[in-house]
Amino acid sequence: MTPADRQRLLDVAADDGARRGRNYCHALAELTDEWLRALFDAAIAAHPPGNERVALVAVGGYGRGELAPFSDLDVVLIHDAKARKVAKIIEPVASAIWYPIWDSGVTLGHGVRHFDEQVTLARDDFDSATAVLTARPLAGDEDLVDQLRRDCEGLWEGRSKRHLDELHRRTVERQRRSADVAYHLEPDLKDGHGGIRDVQSLWWAQVAGLSIPASDEAELEHCYDTLLRARVALHQATGRAGDILRLENQDDTAARGGWSDADAMMADIAAAGRTVAWLCDENWGRAFAPSRRRAEEPVAPGVVLRSGEIDLADGADPGDDPTLVLSAAVAAARHDARIARPALERLSDETAPWDGAWPTGATDELVNLLLQKKQAIPVLEALDQRALLSRLLPEWEPVRSKPQRNAYHRYTVDRHLWEAATNAAELVDRVARPDLLILGALFHDIGKGYPGDHTDVGMELMREIGPRLGVGSDDVDTLVAMIEHHLLLPDVAMRRDLTDPGTIAQVADAVGSVERLDLLHALTEADSKATGPSAWGSWKEELVNELVGRVRHSLGGGDLGDVSWRLFPDVDTLARMASGERHLTGADDLITVVTPDDPGVLSQVAGVLALHGLDVLTSRASSDAHGMAASQFRIGSPGDGFEWSDDGDWGEVCADLHRALDRELAVEARIAEHARTYRRRPPQQAQSPAPPSVTFDDAASSDATIIEVRAESSVGILHRIAKALAELGLDIRHATAQTVGVDVVDTFYVRGRSGLVTDPFHRDEIRAALLHAVAQPIS
Repeated sequence: MTPADRQRLLDVAADDGARRGRNYCHALAELTDEWLRALFDAAIAAHPPGNERVALVAVGGYGRGELAPFSDLDVVLIHDAKARKVAKIIEPVASAIWYPIWDSGVTLGHGVRHFDEQVTLARDDFDSATAVLTARPLAGDEDLVDQLRRDCEGLWEGRSKRHLDELHRRTVERQRRSADVAYHLEPDLKDGHGGIRDVQSLWWAQVAGLSIPASDEAELEHCYDTLLRARVALHQATGRAGDILRLENQDDTAARGGWSDADAMMADIAAAGRTVAWLCDENWGRAFAPSRRRAEEPVAPGVVLRSGEIDLADGADPGDDPTLVLSAAVAAARHDARIARPALERLSDETAPWDGAWPTGATDELVNLLLQKKQAIPVLEALDQRALLSRLLPEWEPVRSKPQRNAYHRYTVDRHLWEAATNAAELVDRVARPDLLILGALFHDIGKGYPGDHTDVGMELMREIGPRLGVGSDDVDTLVAMIEHHLLLPDVAMRRDLTDPGTIAQVADAVGSVERLDLLHALTEADSKATGPSAWGSWKEELVNELVGRVRHSLGGGDLGDVSWRLFPDVDTLARMASGERHLTGADDLITVVTPDDPGVLSQVAGVLALHGLDVLTSRASSDAHGMAASQFRIGSPGDGFEWSDDGDWGEVCADLHRALDRELAVEARIAEHARTYRRRPPQQAQSPAPPSVTFDDAASSDATIIEVRAESSVGILHRIAKALAELGLDIRHATAQTVGVDVVDTFYVRGRSGLVTDPFHRDEIRAALLHAVAQPIS
């Protein structure tokens, strides 16, 4: 078979796209069986083995009849020939089979073994033991293969405890080192936590004696079909073997797999991955849970702790007491225990939908559940696996397993909301109303499950949900405000000048009260930490805290012009400015430049930092009456290897900064050279970069025009933008730079020669210059 013949075989298996997933794998396996049987028959005809028994056996995934387009072909040639006859009789047969397979381009996993050798290997090598569990005769002596399977299954039964321990150990290790299939932007469909291998491990564990409920078996089969469908489509989309569903392949994979789009595919994969992970945790957890034999303990009305699990008390009736579902959940989180499966199934079967107002006390129970912090997460997952959360709150259904396909967000929408709410539970001592903080965190992104702007939709949903929860009208207004402004503090802190009284006044007007400010402050931290590792850090925390302190001061009637609020220039910088000489200092990701006043300072500094792989996060500028200017730049973390010493990395940066400020460094030429050799994988983002835009705002600052530039990130982009502004005679008083996915959002406080930039013609020229700058990378 030539590679072209192999491709025709793949096309036949696909049946013009009609076969997908497991059906495709079975079809491809059957076609491959026919090919290998023909090879075997030809080999036996050419090299008759005489009285020696020989069989060609499919093992592993091929043995199960699950052959993905570019999976390895795992086969073993089993025989019972004596050692002295192998080279003469068996090896020619094997070579006559293997070489045509290699010539076809198929990756072959093969072996030639005596029957006794294969049994010994299955006894001593765990991977071989699992592979032989699915051994399937392809050609030759079937009695030899049947005997092999019986002997190997007997080994499994005799070593069941050892094999269960090893399977559990490997599952735990895989979970420790692998990302969750459900939550990773680019999931590993096979070895990720909640992936194909986890399902197979449970199947193998069943052979070793692990008891799995029939309902769990059915769920595992359904999830396995979804994951295998995606894996087959991935192979077809890429034309090669692979298990990691890369972002750039997701659209094509979705089309090949028969999904409407990549979002629908990733939602199905997330749901399947979550269920597999949960069923693994449930079944392995119960099998390896420590034995607990103590008296039954009542822990809530109708709820008991029994044998280490939360169960329903005798006589408890979820049909009569609808709050039992939340009472049991709170008890499970408090005791860090599972809800007993029979109890969970009863709650699922007997809890009626809550279509109207919630039962008395139910909202308090929901808040109490989330106040258990991270111990609430596995309990919420258990409830969600039986769709109980959507039954209590129908508005929850659209966010279930909804992916957020960008590198900024780690979790699906529903898991993100759980994480935010349980993060908020760590911060309740900072607010006057912990209940509102918890509810606001739980619902702040509820609108993401619906069409339209998620904030606007979420506000409308909360106006409907709040009264059903029994929340008073004033508190509903507060929850609506929390949803409306849940991004206010981080956006302002990261993109605006916090020393500008206009900025503080605008936030204070939006927030309205210290109580809401405290709620939004805590929500900002909880939400950011739930988003992902890049969404919260010491720099962002410092800026948000600074903003909150200033807004609190304003809401309390304080004077924002008070010198105590001055952040830059500080005393040391003022002294350097008074000297009239240039000073460059750098430490702890903060660079300060004191130099004769020049509108091109930001452009030159940003260019040098780009050359050294350093990103400017914020810039502050100030000048005095004596022609001296000071600029301060906070840069992104340069990495653990960066040395802030004069004879280390900072010394090299400092030398280039002096050259650039003296106009002795060809910054643009150097950046162009750097850009040609600078290769990195683009940021992970499902959406294409937004078109570049330039906006002006005169109202948000008391003495400057704010220009916000959004564009696709590229090497030296801040240098180009700042240079364009300087060429138009604009003085940059403050600047921030932020990267969000594949985009940058750069904000500049500028003044023209006559103050605010209000002339329409001038603004049009500024916009044209900036759009040209961001659209034309240096080359």
